[in-house]
Amino acid sequence: MAVETTATHRVHGGTLRYCKHASASTGTPMKFTVWTPEGEGPFPYLVWLSGLTCTEDNFTVKSGVYAYAAKHGVAIVAPDTSPRGEGVADDPAYDLGQGAGFYVDATQAPWAPHFQMYSYVTKDLLEAVDGAFPLDPARRGIFGHSMGGHGALTIALRNPDLFKSVSAFSPIVSPLNCPWGDKAMTAYLGEDRAAWRAHDACALIEDGAGASFDEILIDQGLADSFLENQLKPELIESAAEKAGRKVTVRRQDGYDHSYFFITTFIGDHLEWHAKRLG
Repeated sequence: MAVETTATHRVHGGTLRYCKHASASTGTPMKFTVWTPEGEGPFPYLVWLSGLTCTEDNFTVKSGVYAYAAKHGVAIVAPDTSPRGEGVADDPAYDLGQGAGFYVDATQAPWAPHFQMYSYVTKDLLEAVDGAFPLDPARRGIFGHSMGGHGALTIALRNPDLFKSVSAFSPIVSPLNCPWGDKAMTAYLGEDRAAWRAHDACALIEDGAGASFDEILIDQGLADSFLENQLKPELIESAAEKAGRKVTVRRQDGYDHSYFFITTFIGDHLEWHAKRLG
């Protein structure tokens, strides 16, 4: 799968590349960034999934991740959140359509032709980066924020053969039980809520998915305006307790939903993943 590098930057001793490639899953060009440490590799790496309204650029510019990635020798891949372009369905609301792919494979019109983000992340993206860069697919983890936290959790739980570790910041843990989930899953997957379970981290844990993960790490700000209505971390704690699984939710006093929160604790997540990726 051909990958075009559109820009290159030297960052913390490593190389950051802005890239694009053609995706068979979405039927569109897709963009991502990849940062690789100094050296020949192959490197362990983390895939970061961003939240609503974001592109591949938000985490790349705002997170401060690369200093910690350099310390631990871990590469970082950050894709866009949805297909884009002429002929791609969209919605005027921020929480549906372009910038709001929710990391599912849509089955409903008008979204189904292009909004295949689950397949994109688990197939096209991984094939592209593994083929073009010195990355070790046997030492791959995933993490994300908000909608991307939901994506990271559900994709990892369903694909423990692809990912050795998973963590999240402020994730939507249960689309079955929040307004964001009701709106997006109805639009993309239809009215049958049984079809949503494969994209709900709490339901997946209840159903026994991803039992090989020794722990799931979640950071949640207590000043997050979405905490009570949309995020509800207590639901994944309850599901984990019932299933005998280890999910660690760290509640951080005074922190909100922004990248100020992410950049404060991103170093902890890099260290946590690095121990599991070896």
